Amino acid sequence: MKKLLLILFLVPMVSFGQNIEYINSKEHKRSGMPFSQATIVNGVIYLSGQIGEVNNVVVEGGIGPETKQALDNLKSILEDMGHSVEDIFKCTCMLSNIKDWPEMSKAYVEFFNRENLPARSAFAGSGLALGAKVEIECLALFKGMKINK
Repeated sequence: MKKLLLILFLVPMVSFGQNIEYINSKEHKRSGMPFSQATIVNGVIYLSGQIGEVNNVVVEGGIGPETKQALDNLKSILEDMGHSVEDIFKCTCMLSNIKDWPEMSKAYVEFFNRENLPARSAFAGSGLALGAKVEIECLALFKGMKINK
């Protein structure tokens, strides 16, 4: 019985020929960033965290515009993959100051503009890249579309 329980516990942990696909635009590769824009594993797109920046400069205006730009950056990656924000089912929002949570939430809801918002976690830490106020990473459903990279 112990062997059966051990096998039942270990079998789900074993990979059966599953692959990881790494997604990077030419621009991202040239940037020298130490991470992939996204990976795809078992039908899920894991999008790397994005801050509200354009050309490595954080947008002005505070947490609201930064949140919108971070989400626009995620949207751009998804669209380059043939997907949309409607495929996102989970977001993690990292804030430099938890007091920005209400304004970040307002921009977040306005961006998705739908009844079925993705599940979300939000927390504050100390310091984000480029002095950003928010970084957002997402999980999205991979629909098996061809990726042209």
